[in-house]
Amino acid sequence: MKLSPKQQAFADNFIKSGNKYQSAIEAGYSKNYARSHAKKLSENVGIKSYIAERMKRLESDKIAKAAEVLQYFTTVLRGEAKETIIVSTPDGADAVENEPSIKDRMSAGKELLKRYPADDRMLGAQIKKLEAEADIMAAKAKRETSEDTSNITINIKPIQQDGGDDSAD
Repeated sequence: MKLSPKQQAFADNFIKSGNKYQSAIEAGYSKNYARSHAKKLSENVGIKSYIAERMKRLESDKIAKAAEVLQYFTTVLRGEAKETIIVSTPDGADAVENEPSIKDRMSAGKELLKRYPADDRMLGAQIKKLEAEADIMAAKAKRETSEDTSNITINIKPIQQDGGDDSAD
């Protein structure tokens, strides 16, 4: 539904202030009209849906997307992000730009690894184990449903792990 310029102005002002009467006046309606019709304006289906859509868009813009978060963690990990620290000096205070500490870089690296678990060897081993178990269950189910009583052989290779602790927190 297309809104008139006054209706759109009313909706935009109402989003900012939350005051129906004042929003109607700022949109160009007379004080008398605003006094008696501000409530009707706010209940207009077209205006309500316009306000709801705008609020949804405004809220969505405030929330960081996954790609944005990953990009930030990557800039910290690479030391590209800078942190401004205020240092007290005898002459007053100076702003100093510092690169992320090793601790901050490690934290960013852990967060990135949590989001890309396929690169984790332990998780890979767990996935292989689950796939093998699924194969065994499928073979057993097939054996139970078929009249063929031949033996089923499934070869499972053990997963070798080195002595290091590569598991992510």
